Amino acid sequence: MNTADLGLPVAVPSTALFTDQYELTMLQAALRSGTGDRRSVFEVFTRRLPEGRRYGVVGGTGRVLDAVENFRFDETILGFLRERGILDEPTLEWLAGYRFRGDIWGYPEGEVYFPGSPVMRVEGTFAEAVLLETVILSILNHDSAVAAAASRMSVAAGDRPLMEMGARRTHELSAVAASRAAYVGGFHTTSDLAAGFRYNIPTVGTSAHAFTLLHDTERDAFTAQVETLGSGTTLLVDTFDVTEAVRTAVEVAGPGLGAVRIDSGDLLLIAHRVRHQLDELGARKTRIVVTSDLDEYAIASLAAAPVDAYGVGTQVVTGSGHPTCSMVYKLVARADGEEPGTPLRPVAKKSMGAKTSHGGRKWAARRVDEDGVAVAEVIGTGPVPAELADRQLLVPLVSAGKVVAREPLDAARDRHIAARDRLPLSATQLSRGEPVLPTEYV
Repeated sequence: MNTADLGLPVAVPSTALFTDQYELTMLQAALRSGTGDRRSVFEVFTRRLPEGRRYGVVGGTGRVLDAVENFRFDETILGFLRERGILDEPTLEWLAGYRFRGDIWGYPEGEVYFPGSPVMRVEGTFAEAVLLETVILSILNHDSAVAAAASRMSVAAGDRPLMEMGARRTHELSAVAASRAAYVGGFHTTSDLAAGFRYNIPTVGTSAHAFTLLHDTERDAFTAQVETLGSGTTLLVDTFDVTEAVRTAVEVAGPGLGAVRIDSGDLLLIAHRVRHQLDELGARKTRIVVTSDLDEYAIASLAAAPVDAYGVGTQVVTGSGHPTCSMVYKLVARADGEEPGTPLRPVAKKSMGAKTSHGGRKWAARRVDEDGVAVAEVIGTGPVPAELADRQLLVPLVSAGKVVAREPLDAARDRHIAARDRLPLSATQLSRGEPVLPTEYV
C-alpha cells in the first residue's frame, strides 16, 4: 500500500533518469533507422539462483508499476539531456510525449520463481519497452533479494514474529524498499517510519543503549521509559549486567512488563537464564526479544530457546549475503517490420558461455502432484498443455499502458506464504542445495 492508498499527499518524482545512458542512445539509433516501432517482447529472468538457495521470491512488483507510471520526461530532464549532448532534438521531442502504452505481464508479487522463470514480460514497441530495462531490473533485483532472505528467516523463525530494523545499514531510500520487501517475505513489522508511512507497514521501536547511558542509573532510565510508554514497553537489558537489569526492570514495571530485549552475548544461554529469572520474579508473560546481527542460521539456532521475537537488521536488508538476484532483461521476440499485426519471431543471444538465453514469447506454469505439491517449473512458447492451463503463473499487470494489478501489500505477503507452503518440504532447508524444482522447457 502506498500513500495514495491512505489518502496522504506525496510528491511523485519522475523515474525517467533511473536508467542507463545506452538505453537512450539505442532509442535514438532505432528511431533513426526506422526500427524503433517494431513490436518487441522483453522478458525478465535469472539464469541461476544465488548459490545454495532453493527458491527465489518475486519482490518489488508494486514498485515497478509505480515506476512505469511515473516514467516521464519533463522539461527539466529534457534540458539535462540536451545540455549534456546525449540525444539529438528529434529524440528529445519523441521523449517529451513518452508514455508506456504497451502491456506488462508477470508473476504476481510474493510468488516464488526458479532459474529461467519469466518473472516479468514487457510488450510494446522496441522504443517504448527498451527504456524500462534498468529501472525494472534495479527494483526487482533488490527487492527480490531482500524478500528471499526474509522468507528464509521467516521459515527459521516459525511462529515467532520478525522485526525489520536495518535502515541504518543501507541507503536511506533502499531502506524503505527493503522494509517493504521484507514484509512481503514474511516479516511482521519495521522500525523504519518512512516505510510505515509509505506502505502502511506496522512500526515498532522503544529505546537504544544511548537512552540508558543518558541517565544517572539504569533504574532512572527504565523509570523514565515506563512512565512515558507504559509497563507494556520493551526494556533493553544488556547495557551493563543483564541479571541486575532484568531484576530492576521488573521492579520498575511490575510483573506486567511487556518485554525485555537482549542485543549482545551468547543469546541462547542468556535467553534461557533470563526466562528462568523472569518466571521466578513473577513476570511469566514478559516476552524476550533478541537482536544482534541475526541471520537465518542464527535464528534457526535459537529455535529451542525461550525467545518470543527476533529483530533483524543488516542481513535482511542486504539479502543475507546475496544482495542481487542477477535478473536480466532480454529481447526474446520481435516483429520483422513496423506494420501493426506483423508476426513476432523468436530472438536470443547465442554466444559462447553461460549467457545464452531461450528465445520466444513465453508462458510459465507450475506442475503439481496429486497432493498439490509443486514438482516442476514448466516454460514454453507454443500452446499451453491442457493439464497446465489452470496452473499458469503470469498475470496481467499493465494493459495498453494502464496499471491493472494494484493490490494491498498484505495480498503479496499472504500469496508468498501460500506459494512457499506448496513447495516440497526440502525447500525450507537452510543447508546448501540446488533449486527445489527443476525448470522444464517445452
